Amino acid sequence: MQLPDSIKYIGTDDPGLDLFEAQYPVPRGVSYNSYIILDRQTAVMDTVDRRCTTQWLERLEAALDGRTPDFLVIHHMEPDHSASVAAFLMRYPGARVVAGAAALRMLGQFFPELTLSREPLTVKEGDELSLGDHVLHFIAAPMVHWPEVMMSLEKRTRTLFSADAFGTFGPAESPAEPELWKDEARRYYCNIVGKYGRQVQAVLHKLNDLPVTTIAPLHGPALTGDLAPYVGLYDAWSAYRPEEPGVLVTYASVYGGTAEAAAALAAGLRDRGVANVVETDLCRTHVSSAVAQAFRFPVIALCSATYNAGLFPAMETFLTHLRERGLPGRVYGLVENGSWAPVAGKLMADAVAALPHSTVLDPVVTIHSRLAPADLPAVGALADALRGALH
Repeated sequence: MQLPDSIKYIGTDDPGLDLFEAQYPVPRGVSYNSYIILDRQTAVMDTVDRRCTTQWLERLEAALDGRTPDFLVIHHMEPDHSASVAAFLMRYPGARVVAGAAALRMLGQFFPELTLSREPLTVKEGDELSLGDHVLHFIAAPMVHWPEVMMSLEKRTRTLFSADAFGTFGPAESPAEPELWKDEARRYYCNIVGKYGRQVQAVLHKLNDLPVTTIAPLHGPALTGDLAPYVGLYDAWSAYRPEEPGVLVTYASVYGGTAEAAAALAAGLRDRGVANVVETDLCRTHVSSAVAQAFRFPVIALCSATYNAGLFPAMETFLTHLRERGLPGRVYGLVENGSWAPVAGKLMADAVAALPHSTVLDPVVTIHSRLAPADLPAVGALADALRGALH
């Protein structure tokens, strides 16, 4: 971890975890980040998931080097960051818990058996805690992505402890690999925080006025150096602005006919000079990756077979996730398939209608079982319309 000398990383990687929050694949695992500030008084910043409690306590004890922690600062009560609170307080009962009022209420919910030896220090927006040379300035960040979330800026080192914001799947590498960080941070943000863009924008507005040189999130690497690219991506994602021009072609195909139509549409787009075309098989790509790509691009093609007089499940799941996150302002093209009674087009159009400020282009392409030569003019017309939507 690239951190100021007085701040030590004591978090843990969990490479054996297969599903984050029991739903998001994490092929490189995930980290649970915890930090310690060593000053006249010592502050531990968050704990870790119970899967790593023993390892974390060993790392904490080594970092303390015989000292006793004075404070445990809780920025976020989600169990992957707070599950070791009770174990910490059993070992260090004299430490004082520092948290917002909402977090302290949740503390009793997660640990009903816990009795604090010292009165907790309840902090709110703008409060400060002096450790000596280091001072923590607290920033309320409600619904980023739980209601109790706080951030804190250590004023001397200009280190922002950002809770889940700016976090990513994967290990706590140092330094951050920008392209890998972008892809996994996008997938993390869009799926876990993506519903709360307005609240993220409010916090980014607060951060604009603060002198931050290091971001220390609760997952993934600390961010240092030029922070503008990271903040710029968060600004785009939370404002639901596409990152870059391009077309996402998604498809849910049973026997290959719909996939063939999607491939023809993607080829038609490339033939028309659209360089950035990403094809996504919704049946073989986890929905979290497809959602992240939908945030990335301004134009999306939805290609689905009709199944049981409805949408093929993979497409229905994808559209449900977009609706849950309220993804606005995208332009959609539709391709439906049905051997005798195609209804996928209408159902996809109805789903898009529930997304704010979204548009469905003409024509809606209908194929019957397999792509036929007679279908190619309609596919080409849709490619023209999708290309036009980029300009």
